Amino acid sequence: MQRGVSRRGLGSRIRALRQSRGLSQVELARQLEISASYLNLIEHNQRALTPELLVRLSRGLEIDLAELDREPDHDLFDALSEVFADPDVAPERVPVADVRELAEQMPTVAHAIIGMHRALTTARTAADRLAARIYDDEQGQGTTRAIAPSEEVTEYLQRHGNHFPELEHMAERLWRDARLSEGDVGRGLVRHLADRHGVRVEEQRPASVGGVLRHFDATRRVVTLSTTLPPASRTFQLAVQLGLFLGHAGPPEHEMGSEAAQRLLRVVLANYFAAAVVMPYEDIRRAAESERYDLEILSHRFHASFEQVCHRLTTLRRPGAEGVPFHLLRVDMAGNISKRFSGSGIGFARFAGACPRWNVFNAFLTPGALRVQVSQMPDGTRYFCVARTVHRGRAGYQGAPSVQAIGLGCEIAHARKLVYADAIDLEDPRIIVPVGVTCRLCERTDCDQRAFPSIRQPVLLDENRRAAGAYVAPGRSDR
Repeated sequence: MQRGVSRRGLGSRIRALRQSRGLSQVELARQLEISASYLNLIEHNQRALTPELLVRLSRGLEIDLAELDREPDHDLFDALSEVFADPDVAPERVPVADVRELAEQMPTVAHAIIGMHRALTTARTAADRLAARIYDDEQGQGTTRAIAPSEEVTEYLQRHGNHFPELEHMAERLWRDARLSEGDVGRGLVRHLADRHGVRVEEQRPASVGGVLRHFDATRRVVTLSTTLPPASRTFQLAVQLGLFLGHAGPPEHEMGSEAAQRLLRVVLANYFAAAVVMPYEDIRRAAESERYDLEILSHRFHASFEQVCHRLTTLRRPGAEGVPFHLLRVDMAGNISKRFSGSGIGFARFAGACPRWNVFNAFLTPGALRVQVSQMPDGTRYFCVARTVHRGRAGYQGAPSVQAIGLGCEIAHARKLVYADAIDLEDPRIIVPVGVTCRLCERTDCDQRAFPSIRQPVLLDENRRAAGAYVAPGRSDR
């Protein structure tokens, strides 16, 4: 007798995939050689799936088995939790089990609710700005966007797993057409721009170009680069400009909520293309495996910055040739997250600050030094993370420096593939740092760094007792 495959939320994913392809239950059941009523039970998680039926489903829905077998969308659950933490949406506390069931059983409805909450959040922000302008008697125009362009682009990248095969193939064709060679990519790009596109490359001092690092003059057919750019950045910017020349359609305009988001996405995809040129897929994947993801060695080997290497590693998702599934975030000293992607499954907050215990924030305490951390989320999932500060934006003594921190991490199961885990006992409970997504979503009651009470736990305060943190439960203390 064949053993059935039972996984929470699998039925809802099958239903969503079937509906996205415009198939009725009767049509898909006919392809699977089962009854429509049996398929209905499967979609409602009331029947297990045999391996043979899973194979038929992958064929009928034209997807890989991995797509069916992926874990439930934790990001969707966390995003919904933030929505229901808003008292204007849910004056009464919504049970966690109900939120999880909505995310797993009705993902389409869940996404619609999140979209409405974005609109509500933006409307409130616009109203506050308008009120401030009226009060101060200032002129100006309020924003009516349903979502910030940067957020739209981030979600687009997340939906595609931050991997774009077409751009990878474009970069590989460029290497052949431009006859690029390792260690001399920059000169090859200059030659290709001149021969194929009739574009010259010039360098100018910062004062001459007003602080702009790269500028393309379409009339003169000249790309101007600032002399402040180091050789690696110069090559990268040439590849970005070439990516803009070659173009990439991206999503249809109706998929993006604004023209600004569409324009920003074109720039982001051009940067993706540039990374694929500077660090070709198979070259960086094999080098990462052989060097065990030593970021400094990879940076020197490919003449790329620390941030460029970290970002490139998150894109290695080619079927059959995947790298370690990483998450990445970039933060500034104020705690603002300006870049984020989750390939490891870790959740990021959209509207609230991140957990201060993440090592990416501690990186500011030791500028330039690599910080290593083994962390554990409230659900028990453990992650291995590295973080380091990066400096940018300074051109000369009077230039304004900018310090940010880059965090790169993976699930603990992949940690031994990284050189940074060699001297660490990953099972030692003393080194595990309990973390969360954000205070409002974290269930921990013993954290002395908590800034807000959790929506998932009642606030237990004793006015006659002062703990280390304002929201530490009586009788509890941080480990």
